[in-house]
Amino acid sequence: MESSEELESRLLTQPWASVCFGESALIAKACFGDTGYVLLLSDLSSVWCESADAEAVGQRSKELNKRLTAHVSSFLHRLANLMSPLLAGQPDSATSFSCQRTAGGLSLRVKSELSGLPFYWDFHCCPAPVEMVSRHLVRPLIRMSLALQYQVQELSSLLLQKDAEIEDYRESGAALSRDRLRTEPFQEAAFLQTFMAGSLPQGPPLSVPLSEWGGVRVPRLSPSVTVPYTWLNIRLCRYRNSEGLRDAPFLYLFSWGELMRFMSLKG
Repeated sequence: MESSEELESRLLTQPWASVCFGESALIAKACFGDTGYVLLLSDLSSVWCESADAEAVGQRSKELNKRLTAHVSSFLHRLANLMSPLLAGQPDSATSFSCQRTAGGLSLRVKSELSGLPFYWDFHCCPAPVEMVSRHLVRPLIRMSLALQYQVQELSSLLLQKDAEIEDYRESGAALSRDRLRTEPFQEAAFLQTFMAGSLPQGPPLSVPLSEWGGVRVPRLSPSVTVPYTWLNIRLCRYRNSEGLRDAPFLYLFSWGELMRFMSLKG
């Protein structure tokens, strides 16, 4: 039997996907096994999750689908088949999804068919624990951002080397045969300032298609932002020192909305 810890471990390898339920634009990822599932949803202001084992799935299936009798694994297999097209960006027109925010979290309702009979399912999601959000969203985002920052530095260095090579050719008497190929020397400082100022799409995070945040397939999180890593460490150290903590979770620094704004700061 697959434990909830094993399911969440598998969830780490799953991509985030952009989904839309009516007017609600969210990102989501899910993992289904033979004995349970884990679902994560976020609007980049809040993050919700549900982890259900075989007993919970069996009880809920009896409550929602009284005319259907099947093994728990069959219900889980059906749920996986319903969610997979949605997460792949190709929702089945025969399946409807709707979500509703409640005081305690978020409810996602699914309507479809199973064996010719109506099939219903409700995902009851509650606010995700800080560590879970950090593990599935914040840390991958920071790693991707740092990787992009490194790539920008490497490309900037390469352009400066190319400029030096071209200048050496010019000083040796070489000339362009076609003037339209002439380029201005690369200005690293000006480029980095423009890159930092213009990287993020305008508007609220999910009012812009998620694809415009840099692509969303494994790790499915590569927003075109660069993280001021030194400043991040300073903020973490100051916070930990002021609170007497050695390993304060990153998300205790800011609300989720503030975190997204923080990721776009220049340092």
